[in-house]
Amino acid sequence: MSNRSSKCSRKKRIQKMHHNLPLRNKLIIMLSVMASLFLVALDQTIVSTALGKIVEEFNAFSSLSWIVTAYLLTTTITVPIAGKLSDLYGRKTLLLIGAAIFGAASLMSGLAGNVDQLILWRAVQGIGGGIITANAFTIIGDLFAARERGKWQGLFGAVFGLSSVIGPLLGGWLTDHNTIFGLTTDWRWTFYINVPVAIAAFALIAIFCPLLRHDKKPSIDYAGAILLAVALGTLVLAVDNTDKIFADFLANTGMSLTVLRSIMAAVVVAATGLFVWVERRAQEPILPPRFFQNRNYVLIMGIATLFGAAFMGSILYLTQFNQQVFGATPTQSGLMLLPMIAGLMTTSITSGQIISRTGRYKIFMQVGIVLATATVFGLSTLTPESSYMYEAILMVLLGAGLGVVMPVMNLAVQNEFKQHDLGAATSSSQLFRSLGSTIGVAVFGAMLTAGLTSGLAGIQNDPYVQKLAKNPTVQQMGSIESSDTLLNLNMPDIKQKITDASTVAIEKLPIPEAARQKAIEQFTQQQDNFAYKITHAFSDSLQRIFMVSGILMLGAAVLVFMIKEKPLRSASPDQTPGI
Repeated sequence: MSNRSSKCSRKKRIQKMHHNLPLRNKLIIMLSVMASLFLVALDQTIVSTALGKIVEEFNAFSSLSWIVTAYLLTTTITVPIAGKLSDLYGRKTLLLIGAAIFGAASLMSGLAGNVDQLILWRAVQGIGGGIITANAFTIIGDLFAARERGKWQGLFGAVFGLSSVIGPLLGGWLTDHNTIFGLTTDWRWTFYINVPVAIAAFALIAIFCPLLRHDKKPSIDYAGAILLAVALGTLVLAVDNTDKIFADFLANTGMSLTVLRSIMAAVVVAATGLFVWVERRAQEPILPPRFFQNRNYVLIMGIATLFGAAFMGSILYLTQFNQQVFGATPTQSGLMLLPMIAGLMTTSITSGQIISRTGRYKIFMQVGIVLATATVFGLSTLTPESSYMYEAILMVLLGAGLGVVMPVMNLAVQNEFKQHDLGAATSSSQLFRSLGSTIGVAVFGAMLTAGLTSGLAGIQNDPYVQKLAKNPTVQQMGSIESSDTLLNLNMPDIKQKITDASTVAIEKLPIPEAARQKAIEQFTQQQDNFAYKITHAFSDSLQRIFMVSGILMLGAAVLVFMIKEKPLRSASPDQTPGI
């Protein structure tokens, strides 16, 4: 009896520490975590603008896919494992580890002497990013009662939206050799910029975030972690740039891409089956099977998966649409997304505040998902003749819908579980959304390639394309038969380089001035005809992608209406915080 009383009193002491944490400390912790999350969200977009300069400096066009995939691979694997470890060891410990790894790996990525070193440190950076992502949304549940979490989830959603605009702008600015404190920037600064913020976040979390002890000795599910890593890692490699990553292996072995993917699919199924078997027997499973006995949890995971796929289809291809159709540079295409970000940030912050006051969240998910679904279907009407104003209106509405749904999903899943499960539950939501995004990008990429192949049949016989096929720079970019290469050739910066080089070559010809001007005009006309074919084939393919995105979003909308809303709980003694 005395032992039981001691345990109860200890719980009360821990809970009291949680509630007595000064608001100033809570704000500092949240700002530190938001800064860390901002870096992680910023990373993919800021690095994407520097990829061209990176592969150019290292002369490693064949390794381009690995620079992106290495980060995605380790992040996907890390998120669910880090979420469970934070339940066992506390959020503070994991956040400190994540910030340290992310900062150190960012520094080493910037110092990389070759592409292999960069890929290695990108993978390590992904581990730190996965740890931060898994814990950033969860720590809200540690510091605040359910009724207070909405406004903070909304702010975190706004951080993600803001990063999608700032990333391309900042990445482009740093890559274009500007000056900071008398130092000239280049692509390496897209990594260096993470370091001071990571150091500051580490220091603030270490000072202000309390370390609350747990009552029981942690039991780590090593077998589950290994099997989950195998399943997730193989899945990512099977759907993300598989043909490019395993190009040498396929060429050396003579194995077809279909056979390789079939083998990888079998590995994923086997590892997943073993993972489920192990989790049923583990003392502290990484992804507890009992979660799936919760109806709302299953529905939310389905929504996260469908939403993740549809969201990536919208964001990724809107950027490409702006570049291909409007001739926008990567920096300009980022600015052109501002209407969407404005809508997203406004509704994300506003809905979070209202949810915190009312304690109701389902109605916001319903309105947001319906608005986003209708708008994604509206995007399928975009053509090369559409005005930017029409696209901007659609983007505002899409952003408004997405801004409600994104943060509320985390709030809804956290409301289904007690504090000791918060890390695993929240990180699993991030995991399923990430898997949806990864698979969605792969499927949409295949659709785009198929659409371009069909729409551009015979374009290799075009005089302009035949001229480019002999260009050494174009040959280095990839095969002229590839739709990716054809799209790149229509990018504004590439087109300008081709135009400048061709103009110089024509001006050197020993022909009369009139003939020289006629040759330049003929080249310009050929380039315009090529651009017309590319943009219309791209737009036709994009319409089908947006239509499929809309169908996926519609599926998510159906699941939202099936959720049974539970009141947002206030703090209670059984919700022991796990910071």
